[in-house]
Amino acid sequence: METFNHSRVSEFVLLGLTDSPELQIFFFVMFSIFYLMTMLGNCLILLTVLSTSHLHSPMYFLLSNLSLIDICLSSFATPKMIMDFFVQHKTISFEGCISQIFFLHLFTGTEIVLLISMSFDRYIAICKPLHYSSIMSHRLCVGLVVTSWTVGFLHTMSQLAFTLYLPFCGPNVVDSFFCDLPLVIQLACIDIYFLGIFMISTSGVIALVSFLLLLTSYITVLVTIKDHSSIGSSKAFSTCTAHFIVVLMFFWPCIFIYVWPCTNFLVDKVLSVFYTIFTPFLNPLIYTLRNQEVKTAVKKKLSNQYLNLGKTIPIHPMQ
Repeated sequence: METFNHSRVSEFVLLGLTDSPELQIFFFVMFSIFYLMTMLGNCLILLTVLSTSHLHSPMYFLLSNLSLIDICLSSFATPKMIMDFFVQHKTISFEGCISQIFFLHLFTGTEIVLLISMSFDRYIAICKPLHYSSIMSHRLCVGLVVTSWTVGFLHTMSQLAFTLYLPFCGPNVVDSFFCDLPLVIQLACIDIYFLGIFMISTSGVIALVSFLLLLTSYITVLVTIKDHSSIGSSKAFSTCTAHFIVVLMFFWPCIFIYVWPCTNFLVDKVLSVFYTIFTPFLNPLIYTLRNQEVKTAVKKKLSNQYLNLGKTIPIHPMQ
């Protein structure tokens, strides 16, 4: 924590998405709805999987953890961005800025490893169905989730270990709606161009390699499905295709921003919206709510809650 005392800058100014009052009102309404739907959708999936015994399988265990990460990923910056639409001078403290970088890389790093784990689960289920129950044990699933969070933590600490020791003594304007590593390190008072490019690109390379692993996994699964023409195979094909669409929407903004840092700030803003707001919103819709088992469980849970609510409301006879 002593590194904070060495920094002359006590806060950063966030320029946000736009300075147009009309667009700010529009974005406020739109992103408020997106955030509310994201929280409701992911919380509903999380509670449904936890409370429904027949959903206690490896696939749904991993999906519920994805919902937990999406809740976190959509909450580290979005609420502040929504509130800042009505603030003329948008600022964030130095500690708050560092915290956003920490949580961003923690949650994205964790989600990358979890998505790889989920693709591995689908690969085993489709390509090696007879060995699925023995391979995808509860112990392995817990290990995959713990590994995901561990890798995310180690990744974000490696980024912060570099950032915390930079001197920030003058410029403090961040051209975005949250603090991200490529934008913040440009404000340092020393020339770190090549070292900064190397550190930032490391995240991009990790995302790119992970995406290629996922792409190879899904191609293998789709080829296997193609060789088995049946109703079950058609359902598996539809599921894997939907999964890959979400994977693509999550990875390509990360790859673009981090493999080629210091590009157009407007493009980076738009891409940042994708993986911090849109992807957590779409994950419940594409990954889980399209699944018939989950939809049935959600409807049953909601109907039970409605019946229980009806029982708690007293009905007084007419006098």
